[in-house]
Amino acid sequence: MSDPALVVVSNRGPLSFTTGPDGQLQAKRGAGGLVSGLAPLVAGTSTTWIAAALSAGDREAAASGVIEADGFRVRTLALDPDDQRSAYDDVCNATLWFVHHGLYALAREPSFDPAWWAAWAAYERVNEAFARAVIEVAPQGATVLVQDYHLALVGPHLRRERPDLRSVHFSHTPFAGPDGLRVLPPAPRRALLEGMAANDACGFHTRRWADAFEAACDADGVPRPRTFVSPLAPDPDDIASTAGSKPCLDALARLDDALGDRLLITRVDRIELSKNLLRGFAAFDLLLDEHPELRGRVVFGAFAYPSREGVPAYAEYRVAIEVEVARVNRRWGTGDWVPVLYDDSDDYPGSVAGLRRADVLLVNPIRDGLNLVAKEGPLVNDRDAVVLLSTEAGAWDELAGAAWPVHPYDIVGTADAMYRALTLDARERAEHATAVRAIAAGRTAKDWLADQVAAVEA
Repeated sequence: MSDPALVVVSNRGPLSFTTGPDGQLQAKRGAGGLVSGLAPLVAGTSTTWIAAALSAGDREAAASGVIEADGFRVRTLALDPDDQRSAYDDVCNATLWFVHHGLYALAREPSFDPAWWAAWAAYERVNEAFARAVIEVAPQGATVLVQDYHLALVGPHLRRERPDLRSVHFSHTPFAGPDGLRVLPPAPRRALLEGMAANDACGFHTRRWADAFEAACDADGVPRPRTFVSPLAPDPDDIASTAGSKPCLDALARLDDALGDRLLITRVDRIELSKNLLRGFAAFDLLLDEHPELRGRVVFGAFAYPSREGVPAYAEYRVAIEVEVARVNRRWGTGDWVPVLYDDSDDYPGSVAGLRRADVLLVNPIRDGLNLVAKEGPLVNDRDAVVLLSTEAGAWDELAGAAWPVHPYDIVGTADAMYRALTLDARERAEHATAVRAIAAGRTAKDWLADQVAAVEA
């Protein structure tokens, strides 16, 4: 029996398009964890990938319908620009992301004013546009893989107009559960739950998020769909290729020159509120305060890249990070030692160099659907790094017992974990690194894709 035809639906696609000097469209691989994990698996197949047009070149590509380039079949959607901005910035990033990650300061936010309700209407229209594209291009009997909270309302349209299709909605974020979702007004809250439940199955990175979704459905009287758990895994060949590339080797040489024989604590994150960068710097500051013998001997390398700068809270957070880094460096820095090396240049090979050189890897999000860095780091690290992992990251469910736990709000506990990791003897470091690496390599992105396809066949 042949494999089912697949349609992948996501906000960001596997390719981005630009117009070359000759006026022809040129394609290059897109960015993001979903793309890096899934794109190699569907390249060269008949899979159609539907995504929003995010650039002028993408919009030009949209006029051509389904485009075949670099081994992909891609359909980009030229959405109404105002609808696209409102749905992405105001609903997805400033509302749903905050709800699922528990980021709201509820005494002050949110407030669902007329502007927000207009944005919600835009979110509905964007989801309908994606659904229309699937309805138009999906082969008879295809399996449709709808990715993430941007597209929670696609399912009902497919069920109503293309009952021959089987669909999965996969959530890459945490799920808020009943209490968190009560922040939303009843109508959009129920629309989100019913929209996800209209699919044949809903997938999550951990059982915790699946249970939260089921509890939210029960609380609102929404019949549960089938749920399944399938943590995404890094592509070991892809990250190994980056780790051995000339840009990464050059970045590693520069890092070695800057560090000398100093120890390195590494973090690699988006500049995003849930990633908890500020408390990481505060813990490092406390480490230096309480352990004078480490001053001049350890560096905190923060490899970060901008995210969602159209949302004011994110721009403010970036400024706060820059202020905190400057404060720590002013307090402790000397003529030949900069305590915090902060790189916000969005240099992926440079970030992988930081993972290779790390003696400690800090991954301390407030909440994360998964967090691939916690699994990518051990696969490329050269120094038996100790992984300090937030118990609120989805990856904790897999790595518990190998990674060391840190509570994301506990600065004292995080500083103590840093100290113990930096002073761990070589034998224990090697045992730790071997255990974490074995778990990180235990699954592949191929397993994750297979789980989604199998979920609609169960």
